[in-house]
Amino acid sequence: MTDFAPSVRYPDPRIEVLDERFLKYRLFSGTVEQIAGGLRWAEGPVWFGDGRYLLVSDIPNNRILRWDECSGATSTFRSPSNNANGLARDLQGRLLACEHLTRRITRTEYDGAITVLADRYEGKRLNSPNDIVCAADGGIWFTDPSFGIGGYWEGEPAASEIEHAVYRIAPDGKLQQVLTGLNAPNGLAFSPDGKVLYVVESRAAPHRKIWAYDVAADGALAGQRLAVDAQGPGAFDGIAIDVDGNLWCGRAAMARSMRIPKGSTACASTRRTAPPSRTSTCRSAAPTSASAAGIATACSWRRATPCMRCT
Repeated sequence: MTDFAPSVRYPDPRIEVLDERFLKYRLFSGTVEQIAGGLRWAEGPVWFGDGRYLLVSDIPNNRILRWDECSGATSTFRSPSNNANGLARDLQGRLLACEHLTRRITRTEYDGAITVLADRYEGKRLNSPNDIVCAADGGIWFTDPSFGIGGYWEGEPAASEIEHAVYRIAPDGKLQQVLTGLNAPNGLAFSPDGKVLYVVESRAAPHRKIWAYDVAADGALAGQRLAVDAQGPGAFDGIAIDVDGNLWCGRAAMARSMRIPKGSTACASTRRTAPPSRTSTCRSAAPTSASAAGIATACSWRRATPCMRCT
C-alpha cells in the first residue's frame, strides 16, 4: 500500500471539478490531509466544533476514535464500542450512536453515562442500526438494515426479527417505524428546512438509489420520489445536506465524494486519492461529513458554513 502524501502545492490537483457549480464551494488554498491511519473501516464521522475534535467509528476494530484538531493527535474515545457505526449529535450536543453488536441506539450523557434510546420495536429486536440524524425538532431518525448481523466483521451473526426500516424517536421518546419497503436503507439526511428526508437504498436493483420523501410534523412520510440513481458501480453510503440544499454523498466503490446540486440529478464530484485504512480531511469543499464504507476511509469538510446534520 502506498503511503499517503499531501499535495505540495495549491490548489490540490487531486480535487477535480467536474461541474462548475461546485466552484463556489471550493477553497483553493485547501488540500486533502491524512489525519489518522490503521482503521479497518472508517464510518460515521461526527464533528464536535465546540471541542475541536472529530469522532469516527472503526467498526471491525470495535472502537470509536477521537482526532484532536489542536494537537493533531488521534486517541481511542471508546473501546469496545459495540461495533458502533453511524454517529451524530442531538440538539443538546450529546453523542448519538448506532451500535451493531447490541442492535440499539444510545446516547452519551454529559457525565459519560450511556442511555439506551431504542433497541426493540413492538417487542422485536432491531437489526443493526446503521446511520442516524437529528431533526430540528429534536426527533432522532435512524436506518436499520441487517449488515451488522450478517457475520463477525461488523457485529455477530443473528437472525433478523424485523424488516428493514427507517425509524424516528420522537421528542417524547416514542419509537415510530416511519418507512419500510426499502432494501437495506442506509445514509439519511434532511433538507435545510427539514421538510424533505433523503434516504439511501443500499440494495436497490440494479444500482443504489437515493429516495426523497416529504416529512409531516408528526414524522409521517409521503410523496416518495427518486432523487438520485447511482447508474453504475458507485456505492452511495453516508450522505449530508449543506445549507444551500446540496446533497453530498460518500460513494465508496469509486473512492470519491459527490455533490448533487440542488434540484438536479446531475453529479459534480471531488475525486480524492486516499489509500485504504486512512482517515482524511478535505479542507477544500462543502460543510458536511461523509464516510466511504468499504474502502476504510472517511472525509470531513469542516471549514465552511454550518452543516445541517446536527454535527
